[in-house]
Amino acid sequence: MFAISLGDDGAELRPLEPWNAEEYLAHIDRSREHIGRHIALSDRATDLASARAFLQSYADKQAADSGRIHGIWLKGTLVGGVLFRTFDAEQGTCEVGCWLEESAVGRGLVTRAIGVLIDWAVETRGIHRVEWRAASTNTASINVAKRLGMVRDGVQRESSAHRGVRQDVEVWSVLAPEWREHRASAA
Repeated sequence: MFAISLGDDGAELRPLEPWNAEEYLAHIDRSREHIGRHIALSDRATDLASARAFLQSYADKQAADSGRIHGIWLKGTLVGGVLFRTFDAEQGTCEVGCWLEESAVGRGLVTRAIGVLIDWAVETRGIHRVEWRAASTNTASINVAKRLGMVRDGVQRESSAHRGVRQDVEVWSVLAPEWREHRASAA
């Protein structure tokens, strides 16, 4: 197994696999309401079987080269994750996403972890366009997109129902040349 250090604070990015289901479920249970405010992720893992099935769906996506999921561990505890919700190498596009426990907010973990994913997508896999979608009310997620140098493409009005409420969804993106420029200016 591999782990990528996310900095000096003991944070690591690791694959999140079906055998992690028990740890993943405990993580979701610790922050179910916080995670579920804007995304349905916490609704998809309500017991061990559903947690394992969710992680297996991403193992299947990885095998098909259509998605991946990674956990963020802080000092040995799973506190969140990042993923390629979609991945289309042939078209050169993907969509990244994230979630984080309330106890881990404000440390830059998601920004650092998504940066690793975008670097890999652009530099290793030749992806040209990386998308980020967030509910318009999810200012934390929108701020991550901004920190990553993404551009707001637009708003899909009331395009997503979450817990019975229609949400506007903002679409943000970064193109490979923009990402390289952003990384160079941050160095």
